[in-house]
Amino acid sequence: MLDTSRPGAPHDNLPRGTICIEDLEIGMARQLRKEITDRDIELFAEVSTDRNPVHLDDDYARDTIFEGRIAHGMLTAGLISAVIGEQLPGHGTIYMGQTLKFLAPVRPGDVVLAEVSVREIDHSRRRVTLDCRCTVGDTTVLKGEAVVLAPSRKFD
Repeated sequence: MLDTSRPGAPHDNLPRGTICIEDLEIGMARQLRKEITDRDIELFAEVSTDRNPVHLDDDYARDTIFEGRIAHGMLTAGLISAVIGEQLPGHGTIYMGQTLKFLAPVRPGDVVLAEVSVREIDHSRRRVTLDCRCTVGDTTVLKGEAVVLAPSRKFD
């Protein structure tokens, strides 16, 4: 069970698990919504070793083009990974590639909606192309495309 009572906990998630390639359809979509907290940014800095002060130091960040601290772009992109690995196609999915375009900053306290939808399915190769997008309110902060190897009832 998801704990949505803690700050930063994901919410509005659809059921986790696996959707096999045989059950995928063009246009099928899944999403998650998560508040980005100071703790998320600090933990990401620790794990990634990216300690750029634009993410961690208020005084430094105020003097940048962002005029304040921002979350790591890859932290936001990680929400796409969570949707793919947990929901669509879900457990057993293998990433083959990802393109990302960062369009706007994500700040501590922002609520990010990460959305993934099926654009193409290659049944013979078990490849699925997914459109990926993250928004904060009405602003698209990230968009891209992922290619994954989807689980199949025939092999898994």
